[in-house]
Amino acid sequence: MATEPISLTAPAAVRTRAARKPFRLQQQPFFEDKNRAFWILQSVGWAGYFTLRTLSGIANNMGWSFLLHTALLTGTGYSITLLMSAAYRRLIRAKPIITWVVSILIVLIAAASFSAIETWSHATFLRPGLQPQGIEFLSAILLTFSLLIAWSALYYAINYYLLLEERHDRMVRLESQASSAQLAMLRYQLNPHFLFNTLNSISTLVLLKQTEQANAMLSRLSSFLRYTLVNEPTAQVTVAQEVETLKLYLEIEKMRFEDRLRPKFHIEAAVAGARLPSLLLQPLVENAIKYAVTPQEEGADIWIEARKAGERVLITVRDTGPGSDAAYTVRAEQSTGVGLANIRDRLAQAYGADHRFETQTNIQGGFSVTIEIPHSVEPPEEPK
Repeated sequence: MATEPISLTAPAAVRTRAARKPFRLQQQPFFEDKNRAFWILQSVGWAGYFTLRTLSGIANNMGWSFLLHTALLTGTGYSITLLMSAAYRRLIRAKPIITWVVSILIVLIAAASFSAIETWSHATFLRPGLQPQGIEFLSAILLTFSLLIAWSALYYAINYYLLLEERHDRMVRLESQASSAQLAMLRYQLNPHFLFNTLNSISTLVLLKQTEQANAMLSRLSSFLRYTLVNEPTAQVTVAQEVETLKLYLEIEKMRFEDRLRPKFHIEAAVAGARLPSLLLQPLVENAIKYAVTPQEEGADIWIEARKAGERVLITVRDTGPGSDAAYTVRAEQSTGVGLANIRDRLAQAYGADHRFETQTNIQGGFSVTIEIPHSVEPPEEPK
């Protein structure tokens, strides 16, 4: 017996894929940890203040005493703004009028304190003979007020931006959850509808004492439900998986209609791995059976076709029934509340406007439904 050689090195496909993919360093967003971001910005900002004032003092030959003066002011500003940030954290979620009035009062008090310390430091380290009195302690208040106003504006701007981003993310999550809930509701509509019809058929077989056929139909129904319940109601499956599900369903219906039901599949290999919402095509086949096979003594052919059209997947379900677009559509949608309307809603939820759904009566007779969706082989990302 011939065997394939075993390679002890990494498979070529893996090596090629690794070579093609550039290395990307996963970096944490700067503002993901707000506390960390605040301390970094606070430290960098006041370090810049210290550097600029130090360079200004060196340029003006102020001496080493100016370095001590600048260090004291930097520490003072750092500490005062920490106290301001503690107050702002509570004010930012208050009513706007309260936020702005109280914030201005805080800036005035902080600027007055900062200015008093700066004037005292200037008189102590730079001009020891100066004895400031009264308003002289507040001689630098205008510059200090401007500095603290700028700091406050930056603090509020960043935090309001983060609040808006947080609300936007929450809205996106809520919309995603609502969409998933809608998809689940639409998907769950199908099981009771299908079960009602199948159990009706089994009941008929039991009444006719055709127990073997009834048991066979129950067995196939069990296989079909087991297969469909594996997938989440909002999940997407491949075209190949959807076709397998249809074949299980048609095996059940074949027991009812025998040779009158003639399904035919034509699935291109290029679209076998393309993804679509699970159990999307089953209602179309069910409607074709109901309105093409059931009313005709000779039954009908049902074609299920899927092919690639550019970057799209084109799926067609057509039959050789009586046709009549309007009559078929009205009966199919009004009979149980599912069917074509359900599929339209599921496509809208899954793809938005990026899809096409058309129904028409064929020129040669019969009815057809065409679905066009994007060709995607990757499962959709779950909302974080």
